[in-house]
Amino acid sequence: MISLISEEAGKEFLSEAAYEREDIEEVLAARHTDAVQNRLKKGVVGVMGLGGLGSAVATALARIGVGTLLLADYDIVELSNLHRQYYFLDQVGLLKTEALKQNISRINPFIRLVIIEKCLTEAMIAHYFRNVDVLVECFDRPEMKAMALRVALTSLPGVAYVGASGVAGCGENNLIKTKKIGDRAYLVGDGESAIGPDLGLMAPRVGIAAHHQANQVVRLLLGKE
Repeated sequence: MISLISEEAGKEFLSEAAYEREDIEEVLAARHTDAVQNRLKKGVVGVMGLGGLGSAVATALARIGVGTLLLADYDIVELSNLHRQYYFLDQVGLLKTEALKQNISRINPFIRLVIIEKCLTEAMIAHYFRNVDVLVECFDRPEMKAMALRVALTSLPGVAYVGASGVAGCGENNLIKTKKIGDRAYLVGDGESAIGPDLGLMAPRVGIAAHHQANQVVRLLLGKE
């Protein structure tokens, strides 16, 4: 299932003392400058996988006013997700796309959201994300990560790519790095720490990596790379 979440859908989360689009954009421009905010507002970013990395990446980009987000996942929120993912107890059982839509709409109901409720294949990635400015890989499984990078490098020549590898455990903060691995392609993580019997995914380190990814997206949208 693919759906476009309109501004009207987001407005249901506004309080009675509703803010208009202009109010939010004025505050963002005051923080970021008009020139920066205009570029962010025109940005189109795809996020594949809405777990610990993806839910944090999407939320960070929504907070700073990136105009359009394509959010892809087919899974539901489980109790075991809450220790590191941007969801809440009353959202357990919801599709992650629906839950994240709710959360983003409470932050900024004027973000344009395109929801993709599918288990992505190579062909789907090449099709659905062909017009984004930046594609962010936030999968858990190594084979999905490899597939996403392969598609980005071979089938999406005009799209920048930000992936992740090595974010498990509670290792040293500064081992999480952003490395350029190709033309407009970047990889975040320490490149080593994988999930194992004594090495799980923990919110602080996953959050560090997610915000590395989000910041790299911003740098690409603003032409800093």
